[in-house]
Amino acid sequence: MPAWQAFFPLAACHAALLVPLSLAAMYGMLPWPAPLATPAGHARELLFGFALAVIAGYLLGPLATRRLAALVALWLIGRLDTAGGGWLVAASLADALFAAAVAWWVVPRFFAAKKWRNKVLAPLIGLICLVAVASLAARHQSGWPAHSLLEAGVLWLALLMVFMGGRLIAPAVNGYFKRRLNKSGAGVQPRLEAALIVLLGVLPLTLWLPQGRYAAALLALAAGVLVARRLWGFAPWQCRARADLLALMAGYAWLAIGLGLYALSLTGAMPVSTALHAVTVGALGTLSSSVMLRQAVSRAKAHPEDEPAFMPLALLFAAAAALRVSGGQAALWGAALCWSAAWLILAWRLLRWINRPRRSPSKAPRPAPRRP
Repeated sequence: MPAWQAFFPLAACHAALLVPLSLAAMYGMLPWPAPLATPAGHARELLFGFALAVIAGYLLGPLATRRLAALVALWLIGRLDTAGGGWLVAASLADALFAAAVAWWVVPRFFAAKKWRNKVLAPLIGLICLVAVASLAARHQSGWPAHSLLEAGVLWLALLMVFMGGRLIAPAVNGYFKRRLNKSGAGVQPRLEAALIVLLGVLPLTLWLPQGRYAAALLALAAGVLVARRLWGFAPWQCRARADLLALMAGYAWLAIGLGLYALSLTGAMPVSTALHAVTVGALGTLSSSVMLRQAVSRAKAHPEDEPAFMPLALLFAAAAALRVSGGQAALWGAALCWSAAWLILAWRLLRWINRPRRSPSKAPRPAPRRP
């Protein structure tokens, strides 16, 4: 069974519930779940509960039913750490085993790549899984720097989104341009990709150096500019007829915005956590939802451009990110509402495509849109 059919709907439902529950706990409106009442607990669950499930669904591929069931069980038990109390130890152990299993099955596949830019996925995914386990240890050892680990985790996740997002957008745009506009797109843009890998790979390491945040600000700013330059190369104005491609590009744009805001936050102009929410809400929300929905539509042998939910999802995540960055209690609740609504819509659309009988796509050519 394909891993995405299990993990994508679970991740979408988890994301829809996580933020409002966490916000209610933070404001003392609910006595449960206590672990989500802290910013560190909220961030860890978003990164290594939700995001790691998406990574597992996208990269694990088809698995034997028993193996997939065991992974799903570990992930579900790991989510019980939000209940605290007697569940904490068992849930932490299950969560650590889940991260280790994902690394064990995914990382070796990328070591076989020939180009160094492709090989980088192996240590990157390994690092993300390692930070997931280390952040669990930080929960039990008060001396561990939980906030620094989580900040590094967000930045390495941003690198993963830069890499995987570019690798998905480039061929999709090229295929569209060749079919409809009879020309080629910019492609992967390997020099920009290589520069981004170096900048974002080094960036989290500078946070541990004395006065390293000034260097990190420069690296983040440079990376944000290069992400914007790469996005410009994809020519989004030529893709107005393809909401699925525009949604992917909107997520890529949020990466540029988030990295720019993060550079600004390192100078003291705004809280770091506020800036990072442009990455976790805007970029992670938009990119991961678009990738998940495109996967479901494509596996059902249908056309992604016929799916109507791409643009509403991109707009909801944009509203959620803008409200979260603006601050204020009312804005936080507005952001949570937009975030949860988007994930509930996605869960509905995923289940619809998963349960839809497969059929061959129509071979009749579609009318080509007018050239701009």
